[in-house]
Amino acid sequence: MIRPNTYLDIEEAFAPAGLISQSLVGFEVRPQQVEMAGAISAALVDGRHLAVEAGTGVGKSFAYLVPAIEYVGRTGNKAVISTYTITLQEQLIHKDIPFLADCIGQKFTAALAKGRGNYLCKRRLEFALRRQRSLFDDFGNELEQISNWAGETEDGSLSDMPFLPKGAVWDKVNSEHGNCRGRKCPNFRTCFYLRARRSLEKADIIVANHALFFSDLVLREEGASILPDYKFVVIDEAHNIEHVAEDHFGINISNHRIRYLLDGLYNSRTHRGLLAHMNAEKAIVLVNQARKKSMNFLKDVRRWYEGIKGETNGRCYKHFVEDTISGYFKDLSSELNKLAKQIEDVDEKFEIMRFNDRCKGLVRDFENFLTQKQGDYVYWVEVSSGRSSTVRLRSAAVNVGPDVKRCLFDEYESVVLTSATLSTGGAGKKSGFDFFVSRIGLDDFDAVKLGSPFDYEKQVTVYIEKDLPNPNERTFTGAATEVLKKYILKTGGRAFVLFTSYAMLEEIAGKLSGWLAENDIALLQQGADVDRTTLLECFKGEGDSVLFGTDSFWQGVDVPGEMLSNVIIARLPFAVPDQPLLAGRLEQIRERGGNPFFDYQLPSAIIKFKQGFGRLIRSKSDTGIVVILDSRIVSKPYGAKFLAAIPKCKTKIVAADG
Repeated sequence: MIRPNTYLDIEEAFAPAGLISQSLVGFEVRPQQVEMAGAISAALVDGRHLAVEAGTGVGKSFAYLVPAIEYVGRTGNKAVISTYTITLQEQLIHKDIPFLADCIGQKFTAALAKGRGNYLCKRRLEFALRRQRSLFDDFGNELEQISNWAGETEDGSLSDMPFLPKGAVWDKVNSEHGNCRGRKCPNFRTCFYLRARRSLEKADIIVANHALFFSDLVLREEGASILPDYKFVVIDEAHNIEHVAEDHFGINISNHRIRYLLDGLYNSRTHRGLLAHMNAEKAIVLVNQARKKSMNFLKDVRRWYEGIKGETNGRCYKHFVEDTISGYFKDLSSELNKLAKQIEDVDEKFEIMRFNDRCKGLVRDFENFLTQKQGDYVYWVEVSSGRSSTVRLRSAAVNVGPDVKRCLFDEYESVVLTSATLSTGGAGKKSGFDFFVSRIGLDDFDAVKLGSPFDYEKQVTVYIEKDLPNPNERTFTGAATEVLKKYILKTGGRAFVLFTSYAMLEEIAGKLSGWLAENDIALLQQGADVDRTTLLECFKGEGDSVLFGTDSFWQGVDVPGEMLSNVIIARLPFAVPDQPLLAGRLEQIRERGGNPFFDYQLPSAIIKFKQGFGRLIRSKSDTGIVVILDSRIVSKPYGAKFLAAIPKCKTKIVAADG
């Protein structure tokens, strides 16, 4: 229920002749949107956490922005809106918020928060220009371009730059915590980052991404912050926050991270780096030693992995290899500290201390990884070959819930979490949310489940191939390939085929590529050296094409209209249980007396299935088909749970001769 006597009348805002309707041509009152806005308003007044599942077409952004605007006007406190994708961030800051600011009549300000590393540091740019012969091999032209842009830009961030500089160049000139002279800097008054920070301080509503938001939460536990103080949080695309939290509370060491650090100090092949042309012979010797020992250490890790991957898929135990590396980085850190004390050039001193901090961070991560200090964490090794051979040491919490609860839900009176895919189904308001909230540590909350205003029974037909072999059988790919031809022709291409593994994607793509070419249908294949954004743009521009995608195409992809008329789900998206982190999670559930399949694998697969299904209908005029090739959806008792979790549609169960 929407509460009366607030600063902004929320009910009036969404009324048929209300503020939004008067300004937005074609605006239609959607009961689900009004109910969502009312539930958020009530949660703010009562100081409650709220989970809102809102189907496609509800208009979630207006439904949470209007109560947020009312809240900041009534209380004077700041609100943070956190999203997962850049697309949604830009929609909020460039479209939705300016529109509401114009039509609602309540004065408020909003600002987009970017990470500090997105901003140019003028002092560091001046230093890089002075030392470019020492720092760079062949990027001097890019540095000159950045310098020219710096004299023209008002914003000073990467998104305002007319070109994208190479990482090695930007890393030398961007703004960094710990590498800032503060008020002593000659550029203090014109600093791009500080100017952006001041706009955040003045803003009532701050729009951020999940990565930046969680970085802020982690820093606040250490007594620092990225964002100004805020009281209320909306987390849109909330189904991603467990994954984001994993990255922020875990360890990630790679050979690229090590090389990047050492090359920045001194590259013996190019004779470039911070220490080049400095009186730093001992430090250079230590850099070369650390490089050699790092290569030997990573060879030991790779050798261990090759010997054990068949048994544990990379999951490792304490001291699985000898620590032959930390001591060298400690020595390097100590020498850099001494060097900094001897140097008079302040800019040079700050650059050296920046590398000193990186060395310390690397040592801390190495020691934590090899001793496995954190209980209830999984530690594993990833090795990939090819053009960019990578060895990576990873750790993540078996359950990030306690961490998220401590730094988020225990700290803020009201947190709203929303997405189209938070529940696993069920009729009750709170039914189906158990899995999602258990993974993020949310235990005391209200919930609202809102269906889509779209007419799925008229817009979608679901085809289920009941006689195909089980996807785990060897005969599946051959049989599925033949069935795919029928449905691809049915819509003249214009289809996504969603897979759960690259291996199956590549096998079926190989079987179908010739047939597709014969039928003048372009095959767009994820993993074929084309990034996701480019692949999607090609799909939108090709016309009659089929896109074969895996994990990242199951969610966050928006292709409205006839261009996408067919979504084919090759198999139900159960995660592979031999992935180390998932194996650790299933192991913990088993140890606590639970059922790994029903407590974790099934609910997570249902949510991902809903995400894949949701790619098809993006507007009330969209129509199309969803094809399910996994016969387990009708042959297994649990299959009904997948179908119950999606909107009611026309469903056709197809026999082998259908």
